[in-house]
Amino acid sequence: MINKNFQIYFDCGFSKIRAGAFNKNNSNKAFFTESKFFFDHTNINLEIQKMIAFLEENTNEYINDVNLMIDSPKTLSIGISVCKKIAGPKLRQVDIQFLIQEAKQQILSNYKDQNIVHIIINNYKINDITYDSLPDEIECNFISLDILFICLPNEIIDYFKSSFQTFDISINQIACTSYAKTINYTNNFFPNKNALFIDIGFSKTSIISYINNKIVSIDTLPIGGNHITKDIAKILKIDLFQAENIKLNFDKAEFLNENNFSIELLQKIIFARIEEILEMCAKFTGLNSVISSQFKMVLMGDGSKILDNKYKSEISFSNDIDFLEETTEDICNSGFKLGMRLNKQEVVVIPKRQIKQGFFEKLFHFFK
Repeated sequence: MINKNFQIYFDCGFSKIRAGAFNKNNSNKAFFTESKFFFDHTNINLEIQKMIAFLEENTNEYINDVNLMIDSPKTLSIGISVCKKIAGPKLRQVDIQFLIQEAKQQILSNYKDQNIVHIIINNYKINDITYDSLPDEIECNFISLDILFICLPNEIIDYFKSSFQTFDISINQIACTSYAKTINYTNNFFPNKNALFIDIGFSKTSIISYINNKIVSIDTLPIGGNHITKDIAKILKIDLFQAENIKLNFDKAEFLNENNFSIELLQKIIFARIEEILEMCAKFTGLNSVISSQFKMVLMGDGSKILDNKYKSEISFSNDIDFLEETTEDICNSGFKLGMRLNKQEVVVIPKRQIKQGFFEKLFHFFK
């Protein structure tokens, strides 16, 4: 097998696909590309083909495997605690393996339509003492683990796998895009803080909660930026493509005057829908003024780009929210960094061809 220099990451969104090629030996050498905007996936294979050709030309390497980043309105995060009495005086790797495998089987048995893409161990409780990470050597009579599973629907994973198989490309790792991004941003911008990320996408809004720099949950609402576009199209009686273009240019007076649209009316439509999304997020998480003061709140995603710091005053409680501008490079880098073990709490699925293996890598090969 040819030893390749580049790792490829595709962020498979519902309205746009992004991709990055990362040189494993030179972190400063990377290539990025993205598809055009689309409302449906009619020509998605054509877009993927163009992006593959671009990356192959620039990396001078043939692509036969990629890593995928995916989000879905049906993303699930499931927290579970499992425990075990220890027979011997010392805690062994096999004891941890048993507990994670037991928890994994419970999830797979009860959520048959979901695929586990992330397993995060938030706490180890050994003899009633809580540890953030597993001690190297410790006497143990009783252990319990607090585990968070992040799952994506089988149907969406199978859909994108099928698209890449059209080009004889296999899939290595799969990551939840919102989770990957927040792990990256939390470490870079908000270390050791409670943070609440609101990621507004095309057809969903993800709410990712962190406490003491540990992810607590990912919740999703089936509403996103496309709902704003549909509102504009319905009220102005225009098609979706025209409505999307107007949405992206709603603050450009010259553009609106040329098309005889009122900026006041557009602002009213857009801000009303964003206000609704944020209110739904607050209700969904039980967020109130007391709780919100304890969190760093961050708004991100393509659906939030129309509401930057210039318009914060138009939205209630938005003064407590930071707006995070993202690029294709930022998003793809998040997937790459997560694949390089950015989150030390996560049990990572490692391809079998890797030679050097740590404990958790061996653990997941054991599962297979």
